[in-house]
Parts: sequence; structure tokens; C-alpha cells
Amino acid sequence: MSAMTVTSRWVFLALSSLAVVLSLTAWFSATAVMPDLVARWNLGAGEGAWLTNAVQIGFVVGALGASFFGLPDRVAPQRLMAMSATVAGVATWGMLVAPGLAAAVALRLVTGIALAGVYPPSMQLMATWFQKGRGVALGTLIGALTLGSATPHLIRGLGGGLDWRLVLIAAGAMGLASALISAFALHQGPHPFMKRAKVHLGQVGTILLNRPVMLANLGYFGHMWELYAMWAWFLAYGRAAAGAGLDLGNASVLTFVIIAAGVPGCIVGGLLSDRIGRTYTTALMMSLSGLSALAIGFTFDGPVWLFALVAMVWGFTVIADSAQFSAAVTELSPPEIVGSALAFQMGIGFALTTITIWAVPLLAGMAGWQWAFVVLAPGPFLGVWSMLTLRRLPEAARMAQGAR
Repeated sequence: MSAMTVTSRWVFLALSSLAVVLSLTAWFSATAVMPDLVARWNLGAGEGAWLTNAVQIGFVVGALGASFFGLPDRVAPQRLMAMSATVAGVATWGMLVAPGLAAAVALRLVTGIALAGVYPPSMQLMATWFQKGRGVALGTLIGALTLGSATPHLIRGLGGGLDWRLVLIAAGAMGLASALISAFALHQGPHPFMKRAKVHLGQVGTILLNRPVMLANLGYFGHMWELYAMWAWFLAYGRAAAGAGLDLGNASVLTFVIIAAGVPGCIVGGLLSDRIGRTYTTALMMSLSGLSALAIGFTFDGPVWLFALVAMVWGFTVIADSAQFSAAVTELSPPEIVGSALAFQMGIGFALTTITIWAVPLLAGMAGWQWAFVVLAPGPFLGVWSMLTLRRLPEAARMAQGAR
């Protein structure tokens, strides 16, 4: 590989990560201002949850639809990202004039569908630039997703009495900026997977019958069972702990810090994955995050330093392995369906998140917030089993240049 190509791929990594950071601010933009929207429309706790779950459902619809029709393998990824980021930004602005919950949920649904055209294609596009070092490259990209998801909490937290509308205006503008970067600065790298694929409805069946791919997928599904419910409800959890007497300071800023801890986590996860293998890295991170989901309840009453320590470990590890499941799919899938396989993985994974996003506040209403996160722990432990099972297969040698 020439020095120019090496330089170009790191420039590309920086630009694509910036595009993902900007577009993904739309994901939790409504969650960050949920207390204001709940008050504005006089919503119950269950109704408010739909403002987050609608994005998840929209993403599922978009990702599975794209996988079913082979869209990521037929449309240039950068073009798909630009169009989708534009739609996500405009839909976020639409929340400013939404007359009620039904319109808001519809707009969040559209936002989720649009983001399915940003996240999976960005992973596919990044893989065309990195064969060696793919784990750390995709880890950096997921770190960008993490930072983008956390940013609305930072905007709200530092703004103090900042009008909720400004949070949504900023998130929408960032989506449009992402579209410009995708349209004019991103393109496929020197290792494209194939020519444009034709649509054939057997693609999903091919994915389902590929045992190594499905074991990687099962690991991802266990990971996703935990991830988004933790991100979506940590602000409420922190506020509940503060209400019980724990002095946590600014809950929005704390939530940003906890989620953003995943940014270095993703990079560390990528570095480890390229060195010791995808399976050991994901198993390690899921073990730690699952234990954190169990342990956080024991710190609900303090001391503050212990609560913060467990939360930081959880924030660091809960996302640190995410990119490695996608890296595994790019290495284990037939080249002609890599884009569709990524979209399938993410579509099913995000479908599972709707269950736990709904279940956590339900459990909190029944038994209190202290133990509400316990329901998340089985997912990562199932994922550990799946990835260690994958490691024993001969096909696993295709991952991480033989490191498995």
C-alpha cells in the first residue's frame, strides 16, 4: 500500500467519522428534551417512551427493508448516506411544529428509517478503505456514533435553561452538514467488495443459513439487548438516584459523560480486536458490561464515587465491542452481500432494542428504578457464549487476519 493511500484512508476515517457524529445527533435529540415534550403534550411515562422507540422501530424498518431489497449493494454508499442524512435533519426540524404525540412519533419513525441509510452504509464504506486495521477503523466510526448520540445531552446540560427548540434546531442542522460531507467528500476505497448487486430475495436466506455469520449476529443481538436501553434510560436512572438522595450534580451532563465514555471504549475495543481477535474482545467487553448492568443497582444509594465508577465502566464497555460484530460480518459474509448482511444484522439488533427500551421503565414503575437495569444483563452473557462458540469454527480464521 502506497504512502498516499495510507494517508488518504486516515483522512477518510476522520471525514466519515465527522459525518456520522453530525447525523447521529438526531437519534436522541428528542430523548434529551423529553421532559419538555412530555410537559408540552401532557404525556404519560409510557407515551414518552415512544419518542425514543419510534426511532428504533424506524431504523429496523429501514435496515431490514434495505437488506431485503439489497439496496446497500446497489446504491453507492456515500450517495445513500447523503440522502438519508438530509431526511433525518429535516424530520428532526419537523418536531418543532409537531402538534402532538402522533405527529411526533411519525417524525421520529421517519428519522429512524433515514438513519438506517447512514449507519450501515458508513460501515460498508469504511471497510473498503481498511483491510488491515479494520477493527480499529470501524471502532472509531462507532465511537463517532456514540459521540453523536450523546451530544444532545451535552447541549441540554451545558445550556442550563436552554430552550428545548434550540437542541432540535442544532441536531437538524448537523444532519444537513453531514449530508454535505457525505455527498462531496466520501467515496469508496481501494478495496471495494464488488460491482453493483442485482436484487434477489434469497439474500436474507443466504445470511440465515451461514452459521458463522449468524453466530456473529447472535453476539450482536445480545449486545443490542443491553445497549440502547442503557443509553435511553440512564438520564432517568440518574435523576431517580438523585431524587433518592444521591448528589450527582447535573444529570444531563453526567449522562453525556457516561455515554461518551464509549468513544475511547470503541477505539480500545478496535485495537484489542485487531490484536487478540474479534471473539475474545467482544466476550471480554460483554462480560464487563453485563456485570455492570447487575452492579449499578447496588450503588443506587451511594457512595457517589462508586456509582460513578460503575457507570463509567458500563459506558466504556457497553459500546466498545459494537463495531467488531460488524467487522466480523464483513469478513465472514460472501463479498456480494456484505452491505445487505450488515443491514440485516443491524435491523434485527435494533428490533430487539425496542423490547428493552419498553421494558426498563415498565420494570421501574413496578419495582422502582434501582433494579430496573437487571433485565439487560442476560443479553451480553448470551453474546459471550455465541462469540466463543464462533471462535471454535474454522471459518473464524477469516476474522482479524487470522486472530479470530
